[in-house]
Amino acid sequence: MGDMSDVGRLVLLGAPLGNPADASARFREVLATADVVAAEDTRRLTRLARDLDVTIPGRIVSYFEGNEERRTPELVEVIQAGYLVALVTDGGMPSVSDPGYRLVRAALDVGAPVTAAPGPSAVTTALALSGLPCDRFCFEGFLPRSPGARRSRLRELASEPRTLVLFEAPHRVAAALTDLADAFGADRPAALCRELTKTYEEVLRRPLGDLARWAVDGEPRGEITLVVAGAPATPAERPDDDTLRAAVADREAGGLSRRDAISDVATSYGLRRRDVYGVVHR
Repeated sequence: MGDMSDVGRLVLLGAPLGNPADASARFREVLATADVVAAEDTRRLTRLARDLDVTIPGRIVSYFEGNEERRTPELVEVIQAGYLVALVTDGGMPSVSDPGYRLVRAALDVGAPVTAAPGPSAVTTALALSGLPCDRFCFEGFLPRSPGARRSRLRELASEPRTLVLFEAPHRVAAALTDLADAFGADRPAALCRELTKTYEEVLRRPLGDLARWAVDGEPRGEITLVVAGAPATPAERPDDDTLRAAVADREAGGLSRRDAISDVATSYGLRRRDVYGVVHR
């Protein structure tokens, strides 16, 4: 290990999704200075370092789902001894549907500093490429593996108004898309993002029913992120004219200008502003 610092720390490294050129300068710097690099796949890390022309002087250890529980206390001891530990997964940020949360929590519990060298994210990359609304979204990670549990989860999510981002394994994506189409409706807009930033990157923007048929016929491969449009708003029943005028008057009495009161009432009832304006000034 390198020279011991006054305070050890844990650094989470945002790894490239596929294209090594997406690695940040800080990513390279931490790899080249860390005392220990805990990697989800040590062979993949070695290839990435070679592609980046970075020499890793520290000790490289594996840290994946199968050994997280055993290795976490060892890494916390290293941090407490004053050393820099870097955590890197196969792509994207540690802890986001990848190993990392257990180590972050354990480091924080002993008062060790935790920071990040942020980098690529399959969640936000797929969201931006999907062409679907990005202002509000929710991330569900991987759906349950068993068909019954998956369908139950999707029934709970069917009325979610925000854009939904999911990860899915290629051998389960056809079944997942079929269940999504059944739960959300075959016409719900969606995007299937495959092999992001890699040579064969593919983004299919189609309704869920079409994507389900494509997946069944095409047997997609590679890492897949699904983006699904939120549930459409249910049109509110239009109140009568007297109710609209009273609602505007109430808002004016509360301090809003007439213009703002009309806009607020129109939004509340899902109406066009000019229609409410016409009722008020008729």
